[in-house]
Amino acid sequence: MSDRSTPNIILYTTQTPNGNKASILLEELGIPYGVYKHDFSARTHKEPWYLDINPNGKIPAITDVFSDGKEIHIWESGNVLKYLVEQYDPEFKLWYPHGTRENYELFSWLFFQVSGVGPFQGQATHFLRHVPEKIPYALDRYRNESRRLYSVLEKQLSRSKECYIVGDKFTIVDIAFWSLAATAPWAGLDLEEFPAVQAWYTRLLARPSIQNGMNVPEPHGVVALAADKDGQLTKKFEQFHREWVMDGMKSDAQKLEECKKESAD
Repeated sequence: MSDRSTPNIILYTTQTPNGNKASILLEELGIPYGVYKHDFSARTHKEPWYLDINPNGKIPAITDVFSDGKEIHIWESGNVLKYLVEQYDPEFKLWYPHGTRENYELFSWLFFQVSGVGPFQGQATHFLRHVPEKIPYALDRYRNESRRLYSVLEKQLSRSKECYIVGDKFTIVDIAFWSLAATAPWAGLDLEEFPAVQAWYTRLLARPSIQNGMNVPEPHGVVALAADKDGQLTKKFEQFHREWVMDGMKSDAQKLEECKKESAD
């Protein structure tokens, strides 16, 4: 295990739900860590040096000094959570021991989040906030499927005696789902439709690790927008994100065409 006394961990992130997962967990564990804030509008996450860390050019990713003394690169939000508890939570405060029923259940819910709620809510956000023209079918498709997925979480939380997703304690699964729930309104979703989820979300919002981690590397924009009564700040926030998202998609398409031409030559 790497030495906790020195900040060997560097978190590569920006203000997104997936980035929040990593920073909230790091705050919960009390691990010293450095932060590199990516500038999506400047495409720093697509630069060669970062692609050596995360070949997919997404966030979050972390670098750490592994037990062999060499640097290790961990990417994909679910794997970042898994790595951090395996390396830095030997007492299983935020997960459950290998081979236990709760461990298997925990990772079922974690995979459900990263493969289900995350992608569908992300697409709901994209078609609501980023695409200049509104496409009713896409809006209905992704928003309704996101609502269905939240109904699965609602059922799980409504029958939980301790009001946590898995077992009787706060775990990395709660972190993963909370980070998405915090941006649900930005995807056109209303958590009040899911009373157990709303109560769980509100209760966890008071947790110090969430208060700190959600604001890394900058204040949480979507939560701040809840106080935007006239909608002007929301419009500016939406326009800013639309510009870099659409520019990024154009840049990726151009690079793909360049790669095709190079392969053909």
